Amino acid sequence: MKVRKAVITAAGWGTRFLPITKSQPKEMLPLVNKPLIHYTVDEAINSGIEQIVLVTAISKRAIEDYFDRSFELEHLLEQKKETRLLKEMQELSTLVDVCYVRQKQQLGLGHAVLTARDVVGEEHFAVILPDDIIDSQVPALKQMLAVHEQYGAGVIAVESVATQDLNKYGIIEAKKIGSGTYQVLGLVEKPEPDQAPSNLGIVGRYILSPRIFDVLEKTPRGRGQEIQLTDALQRLLDQQPLYACEFEGKRYDTGTPMGWMKATMTFALKHPEYGPELREYLQQIL
Repeated sequence: MKVRKAVITAAGWGTRFLPITKSQPKEMLPLVNKPLIHYTVDEAINSGIEQIVLVTAISKRAIEDYFDRSFELEHLLEQKKETRLLKEMQELSTLVDVCYVRQKQQLGLGHAVLTARDVVGEEHFAVILPDDIIDSQVPALKQMLAVHEQYGAGVIAVESVATQDLNKYGIIEAKKIGSGTYQVLGLVEKPEPDQAPSNLGIVGRYILSPRIFDVLEKTPRGRGQEIQLTDALQRLLDQQPLYACEFEGKRYDTGTPMGWMKATMTFALKHPEYGPELREYLQQIL
């Protein structure tokens, strides 16, 4: 069955970016000339997703406004004969079908996914974390969908993680079954390095069975007193298989200031308009 819906979780406080995130959603921080959330939506669209379910929270109104019409702005651009900008602003509201649900308590990723249950319904769906921006020729989600189509089961994105960082990720126990493809035998949330079953860490892309909702409802709070999606996936392994895709591409953790700065620099240098001048400037100051 085709995966038509993607849940994008955007309800976190963004505490690592305080004080700016006191009034500005982290997902709306700029990456060159677009907010982070726009890159995530583009990846979903370019992977064939038809509907976006955005999980937001109080103080996240800017995200909803961004993907909505702004008649006043459009009128101003029309008067100024800014044809290109006008077209871009009008297209923002027609990129894809977007709906919003509110996560009213900050109880972790598992809880955020659970809030989208009524909109997702009884079909496989994708989950995308906008903190993880993945630069790749083929969208990371599209690579995962190919694995899903082959095996008809859930798929999680993974990448190799340095030993000292294993306790920052969900880590899988895995059996390699193809190039970049694994059958998941077990999962553990943020283990100490000496207890990690592998060096393959879960990053912010998932394709999940609707059965995950029943499991999440019964999953007790885990690490950090939050409902961990990793814990629910471990429980779901008793009922159905799960696969992992080691995607091709470079991931940037824009949920941290340093990761965001690295992504900004990389994307700006690749930008056809800004790249040449920025490269020349960096050569002058370094």
